[in-house]
Amino acid sequence: MTPTWAQLCYLAAAVCFILALRGLSSPRTARNGNLIGAVGAVLACVTVFFAVDLEHEVWILVAIAIGTVIGVIGAQQVQMTQMPQLVALFNGVGGGAAALVALLELQEVIGEVGVGDVPTFDLAATAFTILVGSVSFSGSMVTFAKLQELMTTRPVTFSGLPVAFALTLLAGLGLSVLLVADAAMWVGTLVGVAGLLLGVLLVLPVGGADVPIVISLLNAFTGLTVAAGGYVLGNTLLLVAGTLVGASGTFLTKMMATAMGRSLANTLFGALKGGSTLGAGEVSDRPVRSAGPADVAILLGYANRVIIVPGYGLAVAQAQHTLRELVDVLMAKGIAVDYAIHPVAGRMPGHMNVLLAEAQVPYEQLKEMGDINGEFKQADVVLVVGANDVVNPAAKTTPGAPIYGMPILNADEAKQVIFMKRSMRPGFAGIENELLFDPKTTLLFGDAKDTMSKLLSAVKSL
Repeated sequence: MTPTWAQLCYLAAAVCFILALRGLSSPRTARNGNLIGAVGAVLACVTVFFAVDLEHEVWILVAIAIGTVIGVIGAQQVQMTQMPQLVALFNGVGGGAAALVALLELQEVIGEVGVGDVPTFDLAATAFTILVGSVSFSGSMVTFAKLQELMTTRPVTFSGLPVAFALTLLAGLGLSVLLVADAAMWVGTLVGVAGLLLGVLLVLPVGGADVPIVISLLNAFTGLTVAAGGYVLGNTLLLVAGTLVGASGTFLTKMMATAMGRSLANTLFGALKGGSTLGAGEVSDRPVRSAGPADVAILLGYANRVIIVPGYGLAVAQAQHTLRELVDVLMAKGIAVDYAIHPVAGRMPGHMNVLLAEAQVPYEQLKEMGDINGEFKQADVVLVVGANDVVNPAAKTTPGAPIYGMPILNADEAKQVIFMKRSMRPGFAGIENELLFDPKTTLLFGDAKDTMSKLLSAVKSL
């Protein structure tokens, strides 16, 4: 029986998790929300040491120390551009850990009460945790490899993939039913193997900009497995925490799919039907109008209204601080400037908000797509920095395009458009952007950080 004081500590930790989610809903409170969540996690772990009669405490402490070192080093060295794959990695580790704990608990329960004496619902929760946790682990590892470019980001398909996926899914469900009917470790192990294979087959056909949606979905899977694991272990805190993660991950997945103008089914299985979530990716040789920093500075310096559209290229170049300086100079000249933030700018929701907040950009200047889309017609200049797909008119005009139906920022409605690009290489969706060839569009080629510095100097000299 868990002591009353321990239950109160678990309750306090659960409240911390809820407050953390609330804090993470806004860039202004995200840092505090993250700290509150960390305090809740530490409180929960410390409580276990004093409330439960643990075995192998030394090994547990060694594992915690190793994990702490890895976490600290990761927090200091992982770049903002690598956050999505880090999230994928964390998701996978969480799901894999839940599956392993469920397997160990199954072994212990079978040894204590014997096969056939384990409650049916407990076995069902165990089977669910093993299967879905394994899917989350292997699927997250594939998404990590895709985003880290350890493998191709294109959809990976083969002629027998739909059949292989269906058979693996049926095998996983069938083995789960068998585990409930006749608990045995060999069955539980096979459930885990089926889950690992299922996770790989689920994610392989997904490519391009759809990968972050799958990360969010797998995050929800991990939360559900933790919740089910909490039931198996009789730990209310795990049940609450897992439910929170599962629910928030589900909502985030839906929001991301809506922002991309795609159904979740199309995201996961579109490539199996002959479509693709990634375009061809060829570099265009069509003529475009380009200019140097001095000419672009004139366009910006004599505008009345400027809208900045930041993208993943800004994060890669780490040019956010220079961009903020440029905006400060423009505003000092009496020019109205705002940032237009697409829901999936970068690689994950909130990616650009955090990146710009790191550069001390005031939150009031960050405007979401729904709030600013109607203002592009009044903008003299739109400056697109490292973005592409989120302003690509093909989303509105080209049925059959990988991004068709995705809500975009209406940059094409502005009077002048400036694209800061390293090259003519397509965006993450791999398709050509017709806005690049519009007569009112000017391209400024080069590394975003270096080019932004030159542009800043040119604007200052006006």
